[in-house]
Amino acid sequence: MPTTPKTTTKGAFTEQERDAMKERANELKSARRGAKADTESEVLAKIAEMPEPDRVIAERLHAVIKANVPALTPKLWYGMPAYAHNGKMICFFQPAAKFKARYATLGFSDAANLDDGAMWPASFALTELTADVEERIGALLRQAVS
Repeated sequence: MPTTPKTTTKGAFTEQERDAMKERANELKSARRGAKADTESEVLAKIAEMPEPDRVIAERLHAVIKANVPALTPKLWYGMPAYAHNGKMICFFQPAAKFKARYATLGFSDAANLDDGAMWPASFALTELTADVEERIGALLRQAVS
């Protein structure tokens, strides 16, 4: 079973966290330069680099997102596939390998309209995408942008 990455000094970031921050800084620099990138191609290229099973899950998740809410714009966020609506990030896919976790994560930002009383889930562990899981994700996505 993979272990959580350890820090070398108290309060220091892990290598994986530092890498994610560097990727985010590069994304912001590109945006400030006004680079008109093909963000979907960048997301698909990042997915293609992932090891299995993350790649398989990310490819299916991308297809589920595009089929259920085609208005979402794919983009990179901290080097991870993310999907925005009207410029606001709604959800993201965190591969298990990125932080040496035992499962991948589908996370939603506070811009997602998933409110349900005083408490609701904002991220979900993914180990595989079955038809039932894809259906649940589709419903969450449609609710998130409603």
